[in-house]
Amino acid sequence: MAAAEASRTSEARRDAVFGRWVVFSPARSRRPTDLKSHNPTNPSPGPGADAPPKPSCPFCAGRESECAPQIFRVPPDGSLPWRIRVIQNLYPALRRDVDPPPVPEAEGDVSSDEPGERAVPGFGFHDVVIETPRHDVRLWDLDAEGVRDVLLAYAERVRQLGEHPAVQYVQVFKNHGASAGASMAHSHSQMLGTPFVPPSVTTRLNCMKEIFDRSGNCSLCEIRPKDILISETPNFSAIVPFAASYPFEIWIIPRQHISYFHEIDQDKALDLGSLLKTMLQKLSKQLNDPPFNFMVHSAPFKISSSCLPYTHWFLQIVPQLSVVGGFELGSGCYINPVFPEDAAKILRELDCSV
Repeated sequence: MAAAEASRTSEARRDAVFGRWVVFSPARSRRPTDLKSHNPTNPSPGPGADAPPKPSCPFCAGRESECAPQIFRVPPDGSLPWRIRVIQNLYPALRRDVDPPPVPEAEGDVSSDEPGERAVPGFGFHDVVIETPRHDVRLWDLDAEGVRDVLLAYAERVRQLGEHPAVQYVQVFKNHGASAGASMAHSHSQMLGTPFVPPSVTTRLNCMKEIFDRSGNCSLCEIRPKDILISETPNFSAIVPFAASYPFEIWIIPRQHISYFHEIDQDKALDLGSLLKTMLQKLSKQLNDPPFNFMVHSAPFKISSSCLPYTHWFLQIVPQLSVVGGFELGSGCYINPVFPEDAAKILRELDCSV
């Protein structure tokens, strides 16, 4: 394999969903199997790990009074111990207690916003999903049903935020590890409900619209995994995207065309929970528990129904293995030292059952 890798030349690929160019340059790294995270050991090493006990934090059971107000919990019965809590962020990026901007008069496409500089009040919702009451448990340490319940908590809160007339988009995301933006070691994720459609969402949907207008097909429905497939279930495919911007990046894509993540049901959430758990286990084992981000890419609430045939939600996992440099920041192009086919093969063959 080493000789084959040495003979591979650089290649540029264009992504069909975000419209980005990515340069694949295997000469910039060692063998793909040698790529590991060099970040300090994560402060929450998992249950049963040989590590000193950690002090409890505001997200731990028994410290609820130190958190911002609770929105809801799982289970809802307050006489039972909680497994998941959805709370307000104590230090929100956007605030629910300021006046929202005017609501658009009618539905439109995602490119209908007026160009040029503009300022609106910093209205929005910034919430936290505490995924477990235990400080030493990571998301992928939960069983499939536990991950399912976290996903269903996301969906429930997204549905609630979608009922607010000023909220146009909700970004669900998880930061794991300090260098990936996590300020708390306790396993949690977040969501931001914004009164505007973020620019990367507009770019994504406009790019998918261009392909749909030419071919009549959804970009994600048309993906043929082949060498980039890691695993699949009855409802989802896990792939390393054809033009992955980051080494060992993973997309989990519904096999059925669905525009909105929050429409997920119990059975599909269990299927996704099992697959997401496996993908996070694989990344942790192969890459030495790397810092990572995952993001749910869904459709904005108020887009026209004519946009739905080319909008298709998916979950993106990005291990943080390198620093974004000046070329990436200046050009919007990324340099990836690992070809997607190589990353997919490594992850596909990795056994996490032992």
